[in-house]
Amino acid sequence: MFPFLSRLVTILVVSMFVTACSKKELRVFTWADYVKPELIQRFEQEHGCSVVIDTFDSNEAMYAKLQSGASGYDIVVPSSYMADIMASQGMLQRLDLSRLPGTVNIDETILAKIPDSKMQFAVPYALSYGVLGYRKDKLAAPAASWKMLENESVLKKTSLLNDMRETLGAALKYLGHSVNTTDEVQLEAAAEVVMKWKANAVKFDNEQYKGAVDAGEFYLVHGYSGDLYQVVSENSEVGILVPQEGVVIACDELAIPQSAAQADLAYKFIDFLLNPDVAAENMEWMGYPCPNKAAVKKVSSEFLESPAIKVPREAMDRSEVIRDLGEDRVKYSRVWDKIKSGG
Repeated sequence: MFPFLSRLVTILVVSMFVTACSKKELRVFTWADYVKPELIQRFEQEHGCSVVIDTFDSNEAMYAKLQSGASGYDIVVPSSYMADIMASQGMLQRLDLSRLPGTVNIDETILAKIPDSKMQFAVPYALSYGVLGYRKDKLAAPAASWKMLENESVLKKTSLLNDMRETLGAALKYLGHSVNTTDEVQLEAAAEVVMKWKANAVKFDNEQYKGAVDAGEFYLVHGYSGDLYQVVSENSEVGILVPQEGVVIACDELAIPQSAAQADLAYKFIDFLLNPDVAAENMEWMGYPCPNKAAVKKVSSEFLESPAIKVPREAMDRSEVIRDLGEDRVKYSRVWDKIKSGG
């Protein structure tokens, strides 16, 4: 009898192992804290799969990794300008929108602002604004302006985003120029502004600034609106400033790489995220507004009134979405390299 039981246990263990190994695995390459964990678990349960999340901290880092040969990802989440670059280089699959019925919920006003307005290669997922987070207990009545980054009250108590287009874009807005300018004189002027900010800052950073302003180590940080929404939600001593000169708007999009092994599952995950109930729950968790008309009707008024979400009309009128500049990208790289090297 015992040998029989032993064989039965062995069969059951092997069966469980085979079942576990046969689970489909969806690999997603995205920004940190960009999908509510409970929603990921729900999708896994509904589709009998596992979702593996890898993160990047800038579009350029993501692009460089994929260009260097990294593969195995089924979904990537580039900002619209980077999605445009990747699509033009054949890195993304052309989408079959009949498999994404949830795209009917995408806000047309956002589609009009991005390069791929017909969603041929990517679907708008979330909007992010480059804003300022500050300590209320350290800065009295700070100005809603990019000039705060060179204020002596935040000397060595501030940080800048380690993102070429975001940070140069902020300086360009401060000077009254377009974040998509190709004028080298304007770019040089913006570089001089960033150098002043850099002299005040501790570092360029895309991740640790959240904890630093939360702990009071930094008094002012240049950061992503959703990141700062999460900090403000947990710490009443932290506030958000939307610079009156205008901000950089990033529309992050969901796309399927050409090399995706689980394209069918990727379609299901994208449409899952477009579901109004899912999108509403997700955006209130991550702190970034989704350009999903049906979902916006389901979120709380408190969320919609947050300064991380509701940009003043005057500032919004001056704000812009980053666009791909083609060969002119090298002009930005040139001044950014000079900034980073200290020259």
